[in-house]
Amino acid sequence: MRLDKFLKVSRIVKRRTVANEMCSAGRVKVNDRVAKPGTNIEPGDFIDIGFGTGNTKIKVVKVANTVRKDEAAELYEIIK
Repeated sequence: MRLDKFLKVSRIVKRRTVANEMCSAGRVKVNDRVAKPGTNIEPGDFIDIGFGTGNTKIKVVKVANTVRKDEAAELYEIIK
């Protein structure tokens, strides 16, 4: 699954266009490498996201094309 779509489906980022812009600006890393919006995401990958002044690191647990709102948090695990 594409990185920008995963960020939107998992509800880490509200809209896919915002996720796309964050990736294009270099604020998202996958496995310690700057990632483009089309980077392929698989379970076990680590994603670092720069939000404003802080960073969030998450581990991808599961990949799904669509999930309900209450199931979105099951797709990832927050590391720090």
